[in-house]
Amino acid sequence: MSKHTTPETRSVRLLKVGEQVRHVISELLARQIVHDDVLTGHTVSVTEVRMSPDLRHATVFIKALLGKDEDEVLKALRTNTAFFQKEVAGKLKLKYAAKIKFLADESFDEATRIDMLLADPRVRRDVEGEA
Repeated sequence: MSKHTTPETRSVRLLKVGEQVRHVISELLARQIVHDDVLTGHTVSVTEVRMSPDLRHATVFIKALLGKDEDEVLKALRTNTAFFQKEVAGKLKLKYAAKIKFLADESFDEATRIDMLLADPRVRRDVEGEA
């Protein structure tokens, strides 16, 4: 049996807690509560938060505005991970404080790549020929 989770197989509780964590982190970033020059100088979107089944780990997917300086933003977020963990734990009052891991959200890049492939004249010709 596969251990991979998809949005369809995750429980409603995991999705709700993940969304609550996303809101807390988004609010902290929007209000510029984190005292970090890199984070205050960039607009960062928290696109998704995936919680582990035991709610002890949160994987936070972020995207810097226009993908600008994404590595620098990720480094700043990772540097301030303890602050985010403390704030999330304080606001959500869960049994355990989730360990947060920040990752870049590659789904937008993948969607752009797929759009470019579908826009290719050879692919368009094949797709239109099937109709």
